[in-house]
Amino acid sequence: MRPGRTALLAIALCGFAAVPAQAATIDVVMQNLVVKPVEVTAKVGDTIRWDNKDFVAHTATATDKSFDVMLPPGKTGSTVVTKVGTFDYFCKFHPNMKGKVTVTP
Repeated sequence: MRPGRTALLAIALCGFAAVPAQAATIDVVMQNLVVKPVEVTAKVGDTIRWDNKDFVAHTATATDKSFDVMLPPGKTGSTVVTKVGTFDYFCKFHPNMKGKVTVTP
């Protein structure tokens, strides 16, 4: 086989062997009326999971209304991010609890 064809064949085979990236789960903890970490970065298709470690209910409510997750005391809740952008969120019951999710392609 000629060198040019070998390189072309190698490139073609690499394309078929590529495995799509798996979606990740990004954890955020709500404890002592604080969100940690305050800012997270995710990719489209990833899951953001909030873990409420407080004895009171919280929410993760996007200011643009793109998600609204209810978090009973001691429970978790999640959302799958589906679009690129920066999404600020807060707790409806404790508006001083704020966070930000940045979603990349």
